[in-house]
Amino acid sequence: MGQLEQRTDAWRRLLAVLPDEVIVVDAQGVIHHVGASLDALTGYRDGELIGRSIETLIPPEVRQAHHGSRTQYASDPRARTMGTNAHYRLLRKDHAEVLVSVALSPFSVDDRAWVVAAVRAAASTQSLGHRADMAERLTSAALLAESEERFRLAFEANTSPMIFVDLEDCITAANDAFCRLIGRDRSEIVGFDSSSFTHPDDQEISGAVRERFLLGDEAPATYVKRYVHRDGHVVIVEVSKSPARDAAGRVRYFVVSERDVTEERLLVARLTQQALHDPLTGLANRTLFEDRLNQAKARLSRLGGLSAVLLLDLDDFKGVNDTFGHFIGDQLLAGIARRFELVTRSTDTLSHLGADEFLYLAEDLASFDEAATVARRLLDVLAEPFVFDGMRIDQRATVGIALCDRDSVDTADLLQEADVARYEAKRTRRGSYVVFHPAMRQSAVHRFSLVQELHVALANKQLSMHYQPIVELASGRVVAFESLMRWRHPERGAISPEVFIPLAERSSLIVDLGAFALRTALNEARRWPASRGVAPYVSVNISAEGFHDDGLVGVIEDSLSESGVAPERLVIEITESAALRDVTETLVTTKRLQELGVRVALDDFGTGYSSLSQLTLLRPDILKIDRSFVSPPHASEDHDALLEAVVTLGAKMGMTVLAEGIETAEQWTNLHALGCTLGQGFHFSPAVARDQVGGLIAHAYLR
Repeated sequence: MGQLEQRTDAWRRLLAVLPDEVIVVDAQGVIHHVGASLDALTGYRDGELIGRSIETLIPPEVRQAHHGSRTQYASDPRARTMGTNAHYRLLRKDHAEVLVSVALSPFSVDDRAWVVAAVRAAASTQSLGHRADMAERLTSAALLAESEERFRLAFEANTSPMIFVDLEDCITAANDAFCRLIGRDRSEIVGFDSSSFTHPDDQEISGAVRERFLLGDEAPATYVKRYVHRDGHVVIVEVSKSPARDAAGRVRYFVVSERDVTEERLLVARLTQQALHDPLTGLANRTLFEDRLNQAKARLSRLGGLSAVLLLDLDDFKGVNDTFGHFIGDQLLAGIARRFELVTRSTDTLSHLGADEFLYLAEDLASFDEAATVARRLLDVLAEPFVFDGMRIDQRATVGIALCDRDSVDTADLLQEADVARYEAKRTRRGSYVVFHPAMRQSAVHRFSLVQELHVALANKQLSMHYQPIVELASGRVVAFESLMRWRHPERGAISPEVFIPLAERSSLIVDLGAFALRTALNEARRWPASRGVAPYVSVNISAEGFHDDGLVGVIEDSLSESGVAPERLVIEITESAALRDVTETLVTTKRLQELGVRVALDDFGTGYSSLSQLTLLRPDILKIDRSFVSPPHASEDHDALLEAVVTLGAKMGMTVLAEGIETAEQWTNLHALGCTLGQGFHFSPAVARDQVGGLIAHAYLR
């Protein structure tokens, strides 16, 4: 019976006294009840009129006039009274017309207007007694409806947007929450379908779901669609749609409940963007690049053709960071990315691996010589110097090229070949490019040798730990230090961690380096003076392999015991990717560390694959916001909003929020205003040797 089926016993008592020749319509003229005796008169059967407009029964040539008369009656029902008859021509289903007499009676329930129309064939004999009886029954029904206790269904009071729709997707009822959702009044919604405020690309979604129900599917449907709010912004909703059926199992109408997921989807989209794109440059990251490369290789296997992988390494980029700081270094990287994009073909993929490396996938090459042409175009865009804040920086790059056809090696080997060629170019043709040749595999041997020398360095105490201060943003005092490993080779001099750490991560040596870092940092932290009665804590980075090593907790216990440092002064840092390698194992290890009194920090938050649900599982003690949030290459309201959201998220989850990469006093002030507790970066100090730590502890920074 349409919407009336949703009403309480008051409705059922009302309908019990209605005569069989009445039609009940709402203020918009939508039919909600048809008396049994009218089936023969109208030619419609089995509730076919339910949900349709009353104009269905009006001949076409007078529909417009009838619509106006109905609208006037709805606004002022006193214009006609109960029992007052008028004659109309009624259009049957078979398009024949019959003359009928109509008596109208208005009533309202819960502030909603309804009309009962008594319809009889004008040619039939009606006794005055019968007419009087009908009028009396209609009067009783109206009085009963108006005198019943007012009720409010969960539909009307629900804070979730809800609507009822008929079999033609016409909205027959909408609650206030739905009206607010799309920014429209109920009068603009009820009696119409949703096409006027549905996103153009989502127009077919509701119809497809409706057809599924009409074909017999009984399971409720859940789907996502978009509306266009009156003010023009797009609203993303999660829709739950269920059919309401009669006793015979036929669908009579649909109940639709909706949830506004706009902000949730936008946040997910931003985090997805962070997961598959480099936050500094906006380019594809390694994960997305490897996926594109796998797709390219699959196409080569099916169709043949030629492709190439180019690995670009910026020459002496570390010197830029050491001279001007990471803030300028990041600006340079973003500027280089924009220039590379200018010469990137639509068929190709450009990626930033991080630090000073870019990857380029060139597809659909006419010949392998064309790969060299692509390399020259990329190198040529670096010919003009970059200028930042009046500082001129000349930046060059070196390129290694690995060629790929149907018979080429797998993805990992292709990247290794490009790396080998890049190394050869660095050695012989810096600032140019080299195409991989199998003879170049000797470069891999060299890297192996470097790993062996790293073993020697560890045994001969060539490795040391430096410490970057962590500052309390409210007071400017140093409360902790992050320990960072350094290697001074007796012949090669200082070797960057960006060189030897990745090499160590490819071998079991990384676990030994982690143990060395723990022992050294704790033994040196034991000698640190207290500041205001509290000794600074020390933070030690543990690799993915080290964190998931069975012996980690034992090494930490031994190191704490050996140094005598309280467990509360030790923080173990792990990256998102390390934590999510095996979430179950991460949770077990984290719990064991926290039982010892050791805190855990989640490093580089926002650059990996963590979701909000996973963050609630991991619940680190400290949330380290990646420097890409703090120092974005291009300031924007979106970046500001995302930074604020991450700081607020960490604080509300009871975590200490620490921002990395603070380069300016303005960033310090902004982060403190947002509620960020701790920070580190070049604005305060780079990492220093152990003999300089005491001076930093005694120092308080001023904004």
